[in-house]
Amino acid sequence: MLSYVADLDKRMFLHIVSFTQHHGLYAHAKRVSASGDGHVYLYLSLGLMLTHTQGQMLFNLMLASFLVELPLYLLLKNSIRRIRPCHGLAGFESGFEPSDRFSLPSGHTAAAFVMATSVAQVYPAVAPVAYVWALGIGCSRICLGVHYPLDIVAGALLGTGAVCLVYPVI
Repeated sequence: MLSYVADLDKRMFLHIVSFTQHHGLYAHAKRVSASGDGHVYLYLSLGLMLTHTQGQMLFNLMLASFLVELPLYLLLKNSIRRIRPCHGLAGFESGFEPSDRFSLPSGHTAAAFVMATSVAQVYPAVAPVAYVWALGIGCSRICLGVHYPLDIVAGALLGTGAVCLVYPVI
């Protein structure tokens, strides 16, 4: 069963990367991925904290959620040690070099879902936009050749789970 899932994950990855290359979406994927870099979350949450009544709640929820998500992310990534497709998939090369060697879970996706789920809790009207953006972050990481689809699912579950765990306390 696990070999079937791993094979399906690999085939989905190759299909998505092929689609990206065929339609010239690589540069777009790089831009979408960069929108999920950590400084974006800081600027957005600080800006809202200073300008909106619910901004402090968003900032607190995000901070507490990242304090849960980040250690779990590091523990999982360094325990599972799944080699990224750009480093371990025979015959595949990516023009994008990630910051580390392991892929499961996707840290960019986990962080994007911390952000999206936090936004959904504090500003429910913009939740659909936040989740589409977070999903775009995850998909962009596959398009760049640095994550398999299951890495994205794991990251989304980790990020969402961290907020769901913290929200009742905040």
